[in-house]
Amino acid sequence: MKAVIQRVTRASVQVEGKTVGQIESGLLILLGVAKGDGESDGRYLVEKIRTLRIFSDEQGKMNRSLADIGGSVLLVSQFTLLGRTANGRRPSFDEAAPSDEAKRLYEAVAAELRAQGISVEMGVFAAHMQVELLNDGPVTFVLDSRGAS
Repeated sequence: MKAVIQRVTRASVQVEGKTVGQIESGLLILLGVAKGDGESDGRYLVEKIRTLRIFSDEQGKMNRSLADIGGSVLLVSQFTLLGRTANGRRPSFDEAAPSDEAKRLYEAVAAELRAQGISVEMGVFAAHMQVELLNDGPVTFVLDSRGAS
């Protein structure tokens, strides 16, 4: 699994002009599920997301985690994170998991975050979405459950 996590002061996602998820302080997470990913990949990312110290303390240093600040997550599925652009002009999505498996694991990540006490809002899987955010910092990281980041 690949995740782009952005520290935000607010974020929202709309489908067909209707807001389906929104948060204040926390993380916008764009999540891509690859072929061969499983529950262990999701658990790895959840633990990283929950405990990564990327929020500022009183001295302005990144010493606090999402759990420390009581922040929320806006989780948005994004298979394009698995796109390969090395050959030709059109991205290849051969590495993306089949839709039904990707949806199951996307929902499992949301459920595990909630089980860890994190408030989670979600986009709509496989829908055309408009995502709006105010990136705080800007602070953005890429996580890969297979250790590439």
